[in-house]
Amino acid sequence: MAEPHDPNVEPLSDGERAELDRLRTEVQTLRERRPKRRIAWKSIAAGFLLVLGCLLTPVSLATVWVHNQVANTDRFVATMSPLISQPSVQAAVTNRVTDTVFTYVDVQGLANDAISALATQGVPPGVTDRLRGLTGPLSSSVQGFVHGEVAKVVAGPGVSQLWDQSIRIASEQMNAVLSGQSSAVVVSGGDVKLDLAPFINAAKQQLASSGLGLANRIPSVHPTITITNASSLERAKSAYSLLDTGATWLPWVTLVFFAAGIYLARDHRRALVGTGLGVAVAMVVLAAGLYITRGVVIGAVPQQSAAAAGDSYNVVVRFLRDGLRTLFAVGIVVALGAFLAGPSKTAVAIRTGLSRGIAWLRRGGARAGLRTGPVGPWVYAYRTPLRVALVAVAALVFVFFAQPSGLTVLIIVLVLLVCLGIVQFLAQPPAEQREQEH
Repeated sequence: MAEPHDPNVEPLSDGERAELDRLRTEVQTLRERRPKRRIAWKSIAAGFLLVLGCLLTPVSLATVWVHNQVANTDRFVATMSPLISQPSVQAAVTNRVTDTVFTYVDVQGLANDAISALATQGVPPGVTDRLRGLTGPLSSSVQGFVHGEVAKVVAGPGVSQLWDQSIRIASEQMNAVLSGQSSAVVVSGGDVKLDLAPFINAAKQQLASSGLGLANRIPSVHPTITITNASSLERAKSAYSLLDTGATWLPWVTLVFFAAGIYLARDHRRALVGTGLGVAVAMVVLAAGLYITRGVVIGAVPQQSAAAAGDSYNVVVRFLRDGLRTLFAVGIVVALGAFLAGPSKTAVAIRTGLSRGIAWLRRGGARAGLRTGPVGPWVYAYRTPLRVALVAVAALVFVFFAQPSGLTVLIIVLVLLVCLGIVQFLAQPPAEQREQEH
């Protein structure tokens, strides 16, 4: 079909028309040959590595914590030592020691033997019958007395040493069993048990000093209370070996995943924000898991032991909770720092407001006669290296801090912000540059 002709436009010559047709053909060919959109493999790999790192963070934290409790006797003692200060745990130990005492001291039987001896000496039957009726109340009274004396021992100032001695022995024996270095130690009935012999000896001394000579009848015994289950010993040994390896390498593998993911990401700053938020969310999930586990532990024991189980659980996992709070704070700080360093309107507005505030303080100081002298131009010239150095020092302080907590992280960040503010306050360009700017 012929193209409409505009009288105001000169018609194309045959050569021009041929050239136009050729150009149309080339454009159509180029459109057909348009390359397919490439898959952003680097971005996919970065996302995968960062997600994997966030998933491994709580696993790494839990692995290191469990390893410290199982393989490190000193850390195990430090964790379990406060348990004896819990009233519910003191009550459980008191009841177990009291029961052991009366396993070897039968007060009612001894009283009946004494009455029988009186009967053979000619005491009238009516008298002996009345005396036998008092053996039950006598036995109960003695049990109450013994229970009270044992409670004094358990709540006394020297109980911490006895408790630490007992749990240290239990930890060393458990390590020997799980590491396969001992064939003499047996986990009785599939349970790891705590030897209460030191408490029995202390109770004997307390009762003897209180005038109950019958306590000397108690032989050297080793009553126990179960502190954990180890029914699958062989599996426990395999897990112990795996745990030892995982606690050593898993945290470093997690850090490598984070570093590689941030490096491969198209936007490093956004990747850093996502990493920080991901770690914080992972810690929240771990905290929820600990809360649910506490409910399961309490629900698995008899009602009368629920209080002791809850208190014990809180004491045992307190270091793990401290660790997750620390990592939560680190994640939030990293995400917030990366966000504030970005080009978003909010970040720019915050940075601009802070700069104006510091500039206002600087002008006020100048009006008050405060001069930086040669320090100002020097700080201005090296402001970027100084900021990097301050951030590096803050990171080193956190890394080499013995047991950093969430509060420690916040304090380090606040001190860092103050130092960065001082650098910004002192950084003044040379006089000639200020004149040019004005």
